[in-house]
Amino acid sequence: MKINSLGLPIKESEELVNELNGLLSNFQIYYQNLRGLHWNIRGKRFFDLHLKFEELYNDSQIKIDLIAERVLTLGGTPLHTFADYIANSKLNVGKNISKDVEAIHLILESLSVLLQVERVILAKAADINDEGTNSMMSDFIAEQEKTNWMLKAWMEEEI
Repeated sequence: MKINSLGLPIKESEELVNELNGLLSNFQIYYQNLRGLHWNIRGKRFFDLHLKFEELYNDSQIKIDLIAERVLTLGGTPLHTFADYIANSKLNVGKNISKDVEAIHLILESLSVLLQVERVILAKAADINDEGTNSMMSDFIAEQEKTNWMLKAWMEEEI
């Protein structure tokens, strides 16, 4: 088995790069959705949600950079065009969403997909003892699970 300069198997590292580029694509769509929600939200909850969406897209921007840097660390090239993002994302694109419940629903749906993708990466990283990727995915998952819980709690008043 050939290993790279990080001591990780080359073939499996290349597979992780592909998975991470998929996650990067999903995060770019998630980020852009959040920007649109931030700009277009209307109604009595405008002030609270406008700030929350900004908090979420700022966090996503940080994660996007971390993912791209991990791709580079593993010897790959991060995807960087919108065409690539759209082609490799599993997320729905939110367009012209201005209602609070619809916006939160889109975020919850997106978080569910992101968590699924991250768990696949977590398992593959664990299989080759890639602690760098593993640690990053663990951190992302813990934060997103908490965000999921909080947004679901917010939605309960609407049910």
